[in-house]
Amino acid sequence: PVTDGSRELHSLCAQLEFLLQFDLKEKRSFFGQRKDYWDFLCQGLARRRQEHEGVRFVTSLDKLKTPVGRGRAFLRYCLVHRQLAESLQLCLLDPESLREWYYARSPFLSSQHRAEILGSLYELDGITFHLAL
Repeated sequence: PVTDGSRELHSLCAQLEFLLQFDLKEKRSFFGQRKDYWDFLCQGLARRRQEHEGVRFVTSLDKLKTPVGRGRAFLRYCLVHRQLAESLQLCLLDPESLREWYYARSPFLSSQHRAEILGSLYELDGITFHLAL
């Protein structure tokens, strides 16, 4: 299994975060806090489901104060529970929402790139992750 000490894990998480932040439009909350991919994921999942267990878990963690920290915790949760590809796919189903959150260079706006990314993420479901949540 992959654990917190794995260099490959850190590289994977950094690449996932880079991908989710690449060409992300700058948005602000009502109180002026910058929104990040965490907010995109929450909105996308809320449109598709009642409530995602990963979102519920991450929002219950009082120590996490920033959208980036919450996003990182969500990615780790999804890796452990083999839900990353499915969760991201649910967020990527709505082209209007994608254009609302991402500029044109985002690979999520290309159906071919989106399919390649999701295919790779679904392959991660075969890997066991033992990570501290």
